[in-house]
Amino acid sequence: MPQLPAPQRRIPATYMRGGTSKGVFFRLQDLPPEAQTPGPARDALLLRVIGSPDPYGKHTDGMGGATSSTSKCVIIAPASKPDHDVDYLYGQVSIDSAFVDWSGNCGNLSTAVGPFAIANGFLPAERIPENGTVTVRIWQANIGKTILAHVPITDGQVQETGDFEVDGVTFPAAEVVLEFLDPSDDDGDVGSPASKGMFPTGNLVDDLDVPGIGTLKATMITAGIPTVFVNAGALGYDGTELQPAINDDKAALAKLEAIRVAGALRMGLIKTPEEATTRQHTPKVAFVAPPKAYVSSAGKRIAADAIDLNVRAMSMGKLHHAMMGTASVAIATAAAVPGTLVNLAAGGGMRDAVRFGHPSGTLRVGASVEQRDGQWAVTRAVMSRSARVLMEGWVRVPQD
Repeated sequence: MPQLPAPQRRIPATYMRGGTSKGVFFRLQDLPPEAQTPGPARDALLLRVIGSPDPYGKHTDGMGGATSSTSKCVIIAPASKPDHDVDYLYGQVSIDSAFVDWSGNCGNLSTAVGPFAIANGFLPAERIPENGTVTVRIWQANIGKTILAHVPITDGQVQETGDFEVDGVTFPAAEVVLEFLDPSDDDGDVGSPASKGMFPTGNLVDDLDVPGIGTLKATMITAGIPTVFVNAGALGYDGTELQPAINDDKAALAKLEAIRVAGALRMGLIKTPEEATTRQHTPKVAFVAPPKAYVSSAGKRIAADAIDLNVRAMSMGKLHHAMMGTASVAIATAAAVPGTLVNLAAGGGMRDAVRFGHPSGTLRVGASVEQRDGQWAVTRAVMSRSARVLMEGWVRVPQD
């Protein structure tokens, strides 16, 4: 008799939206033993959960949504650091290759970590008010930083519904305020050489030599997530572009990827251009421009006087449909430092908050910066997002 295929594994999981992203959330103890530690077994499991690699680019046989915003997994564990509630580990799953990128955080999904931690018993019951707000102290394990999530509570449970709107999210929900503490990478990116504070080259603006393209002015920063900012005008754009203008243009995608690779080399994140293929999540590339009116992807008219600047950002090789939360931290931080390309596009001067236009609408983010020993550092970045459980139960994956 031929041996029958083994049945599928059932793994407890929660499918959540956080900000403009969604992903599959796991408790570490619920993963199969071989996937409870970093390595090929864990990566293989998460790839199969999402449905990657998928040469059709659809994720038909998995939980992914075939975009960088929806091909994500999160692992939550008891806190490994004193004075924290949980450890939060984020995996960006590639769509068309067998690769999980652990090199950075997802700021949008950070919004869902607090609600997940509360609902899954990571906080003691006495910490949860009957009504009010509870602050969840999160250790972001990918980058070694602290995030505070201020989560609303009603009748002792996480309040998910509400009237708070996020551009890029169809329906309103309850507001969750996020604080990213000391989000700059003062000691160099995890796994990379030490940097010179949050500006790894030591400069606010550099001349970035990009093979095949030429020399571009660039601001390179490691706040929130390593990001390379360039001027939209230098690329032939005005900062009001929507996804089709970039994602349907193979030459544009190749140019922006070349900028990303050049920036990664200059920032010390990789040693050779070939390494960029194994580090797709970071750095991000964003192009900035002074405020200009446009119509968002949802048909909403964004007036020039409603924003400080326009920003468009790339994620996993495509123009993002809105704005990554971590890149939003980078934008707010760079905008607060006089002389960066982001600050100049916003009109220059000192500021502690910025409202920028992105393909889906607008977003306001605050950042507090200071100088330490002659170098700029960011002490805190703040933004509001929302989160909601979409489904909970078990994901199923083949035994192999």
